[in-house]
Amino acid sequence: MDAILLLIVFTVIIIFFIDFIPQFNTWQSRIKIGRFNNRDLWQQKVLTLSRKWLLNTPIIRLTDNHRLIIIDILKGNYQRSAIQSWQEAALILGLTEYYKKTGDAETQKQTERFVSKKMTAAGGWKEKPTDSDHAILAYAFLNVDFIDHVKYRSAFDETWQMILSLKGEDGTVAYKNHVRQYRFVDTIGFICPFLVNYGYKFGIPEAVELAVKQITEYQKYGLMTQENIPCHTYHVETKIPTGLFGWGRGLGWYVIGLIDTWYALPENHPHKKDLEKMVIATANSAIKLQQENGGFHWLLFDKGSRLDSSTAATLIWFFTLASEIPEIAEQCLVAREKALKYLMTVTRRSGAVDFSQGDTKGIGVYSQNFDILPFTQGFVLRTLYFQTPPANPRFVHSKDKPHPQP
Repeated sequence: MDAILLLIVFTVIIIFFIDFIPQFNTWQSRIKIGRFNNRDLWQQKVLTLSRKWLLNTPIIRLTDNHRLIIIDILKGNYQRSAIQSWQEAALILGLTEYYKKTGDAETQKQTERFVSKKMTAAGGWKEKPTDSDHAILAYAFLNVDFIDHVKYRSAFDETWQMILSLKGEDGTVAYKNHVRQYRFVDTIGFICPFLVNYGYKFGIPEAVELAVKQITEYQKYGLMTQENIPCHTYHVETKIPTGLFGWGRGLGWYVIGLIDTWYALPENHPHKKDLEKMVIATANSAIKLQQENGGFHWLLFDKGSRLDSSTAATLIWFFTLASEIPEIAEQCLVAREKALKYLMTVTRRSGAVDFSQGDTKGIGVYSQNFDILPFTQGFVLRTLYFQTPPANPRFVHSKDKPHPQP
C-alpha cells in the first residue's frame, strides 16, 4: 500500500513539474522585457538566440493547454513535425541572410550540420514530406548558397511530388489531404516561394506557373472586396470564403508567398506586373491596420484583440521587399521601421521575440496562447540582415534571364 501511495505521489509531482516549469520559465523570462535602447545590441541578441535555436529548436505545442500537459504528450497531441518545419525554415532563412552579409564561418558550419540532420547520404529527406508545411523548409535550403543543391535534388523533387499529390482538379494545391475541398491562405506561404525557386533552379516552368496560379486564384476568391486582406480559406467548388477575414498570421502567410514569388520572377514574366499590383494593394491595406506603436493585432480589425508578433515579423519582411517598388517605397519603409521598433519592445532579455500567436487548430479556431515562436525569430533576423544585391543573386536566376516557356 505504501509503495502504491508513493508511486501516486511521485506521479503527481512529475505532472506538476511538467506543467509548472514551462509557466515559470515564461514568467521569469518576461522580467525586464523590451528594455532594448540600442538597435545593434538588440540585433545581436536576436542573432545569438537564433543560432542557438537552430540545432535545438523549441517545440511549438499543438494545443493551448497549460494543465495536464502529460495527457497531450501521451495522446500524441503535443507536437507535429509539420509545425516544427516552418519554425526551422524561418531560422534557416534568417541565418542565411546573416551569412550572406557577413560570411560567418560558424553560421555556415551550423547550417551544414542542420542540413545533414535532415538529409540522407543519397540526398533525399530522412523524413519524407507529407504536408504543404514541409515545402517552406525545402525553400529555405534552396536559399542556402553554400550547399550543393544538385546533391539534394532528390529531396527537392520529393517536395515537388508531394505538392503535386495535393493538387486538385481546379489546378491549385490543397493544404492537407483531409481538407482537399478548401484552399488555405497558409498554403501560399508554404509552397509558392519553393515552387518558383525550384522551377527556375531545375528548369521546371510548370512549378513556377503553379506558384503564380495559387496566388492569383486566391486573389480572386479568398480576399476581401474592400481591402486586399485574405480570408483563412475558401471552398473550392462554391468559391465561398470561410473562416475569418483579417487573421493576422493569415495575412503573414499571404504576404510571404506573394512577395517572395514576385521578387523571384524575372521582369519579363507575363504575371510579374499582375503580382506587383497585388503587392501594392496589399501594402496599402496592411499599412492602414498598423497600430501607432507599430504592432498588428492577431485579428487585424479588432483593437480589442491581442497584438501578434508573428504578424509584425512577416510584414516587416514584406515591407522590406515591397519598398523596391517606387510607388509605395516611402510608406513601406516607414511601416517597417515602426514594426521593428515594436518588436524591440516585446523582446525578452535573452533575445527571444515574444507574444506570437500559437498554432491554429482549424478553420475558425485560433490559438489564444501568445509566446515565443522560432518562426517569428527567423523572419525578424531575415529582415535585419537583408541586403539588396546589385544583380539580385539571392535568387536562382538573374532578372534578365528569359522566362522558361511552359
